[in-house]
Amino acid sequence: MSVWGPLQQRYETVQPRKILALDGGGIRGVLTLEILSELETQLKTALNAGDNFRLSDFFDYIGGTSTGAIIAAGLSLGKSAQEMIDFYVQKGGAMFDKSFLLNKVKYFYNDGPLLKELKNTFGSGDLDLQSGVFKSLFLAVTMNRSTDSPWPINNNPLAKYNGADRKDCNLRIPLYQLIRASTAAPAYFRPETLQWDPSNPEKTFVFVDGGVTPYNNPAFLMYRMATQKPYNLKWKTGEKDLLIVSVGTGAATSPGTYDNLLVTLKDLPNNLMYAMQVDQDTNCRTVGRCVFGAPIDRELGDLVPVDAEGKILDPDSDAGRHFTYARYNADLGVEGLANAGLSHIDSDDVRQMDSVKYIPELREVGRTVGKQQVDVKKHLANFLSKK
Repeated sequence: MSVWGPLQQRYETVQPRKILALDGGGIRGVLTLEILSELETQLKTALNAGDNFRLSDFFDYIGGTSTGAIIAAGLSLGKSAQEMIDFYVQKGGAMFDKSFLLNKVKYFYNDGPLLKELKNTFGSGDLDLQSGVFKSLFLAVTMNRSTDSPWPINNNPLAKYNGADRKDCNLRIPLYQLIRASTAAPAYFRPETLQWDPSNPEKTFVFVDGGVTPYNNPAFLMYRMATQKPYNLKWKTGEKDLLIVSVGTGAATSPGTYDNLLVTLKDLPNNLMYAMQVDQDTNCRTVGRCVFGAPIDRELGDLVPVDAEGKILDPDSDAGRHFTYARYNADLGVEGLANAGLSHIDSDDVRQMDSVKYIPELREVGRTVGKQQVDVKKHLANFLSKK
C-alpha cells in the first residue's frame, strides 16, 4: 500500500497545491474560525460544491501553532469551521481562560480535563495517514524544551523522521497529545512529555506551547517544508502552482510603554507574538506574490506587486514569485476596530488571549473582518478550477 494510504491519488498526482497556515493566539482562535467560516462558505459557492464541502477538500496542507494547531487538526480531519467554533465555545474555558483555571484549582497544572476533551474530539489515533482519518496533510508547531528548539511535527509520510522503519517515528505520536504539546502555555499547564522511542529514554522530550517559537505565524515555515528538498514533498513553486492562505488571530499591538514589571510581564507575550507574526508575514510577501493583506507598516506598505504606474498587477500576469499569498487578519487596535465599523467593541477586551468572557466580541470581529477581507474569486482565482 502507498505511504499515502487513502490519499494516494491526491498526493501522488502532480497538481497545484494549496496551504492553509493558522496563527497562535489563545482564545482569539475563535476570531480565526469566523474568518475561516467565511472562506469555507465562499469556496463552497465558487467551486459549486455540496453541503459536505470542507476546507480540507481544497487545502492540501493545513498547519498551525498553539490554538492554530487545534484548529488545523480539526480541519485536517474533515471538520467544518462551524464544528470547530462550537468546540471553542463549549470547551474554551478548559483550554485558555485564566480566571476559569485559577477559580477551579483542579485545572491549574492539572490538565486531565483538557486532555480528555482533546481525546474525545480528536480521537486517540496517531498521525499515520494509513488510518484514513486525515483528509489532508497536517502540521503542528511545538517547542521542544529539552533541546530548546522549535519542532514542527507533521504527517508527511516522506519526511525523514516519519519513516515507518524508525523506532522514533513521528507518526506514532497520538494526535491529541501532540495538540496538547503545541498548546502547553507556560504557567497555565504543565509541559507535555512525549516519548518518541519507548525503548530509548533519551528519546523522551518535554514540550511547551509552540507560540513561544519564531513560528507563531507558521506560513513561511510551511512554505519551506512543502518545497525544500530535505522534507521530500518538493512541491513545485510558482504563482499558479502554489497558494498560501494565512489567517491570524488579530494584530494586537499593546499601547503605552513598559512602565513597571507587572505591565511588562503582562504585555510581553502579546508583543513578542505580534513581532513574530509581522516578521513571518513579511517573509511571505517578499518571496511570494501578495494578493491581499493589510499594510505591514508605513514604510513597506502591503507589498502587493504593482506596475510602473503603481497599478496592481493583473491576476493573469506573473511577477516571478514563488507562490500566491493572501493574509487575512483583524486589527484589534482602537483605530482598526473603528475602521471596521466595530467602535462599540473595546480593544482591551478583544486583545486578551486568555478569557472566554469575550468570545462573542471576538466572533463578531471575525465575522465582520471575514466579510470585508475574504474575496475568493478575486484572491484565489488561479486555483478555483484546479483540484
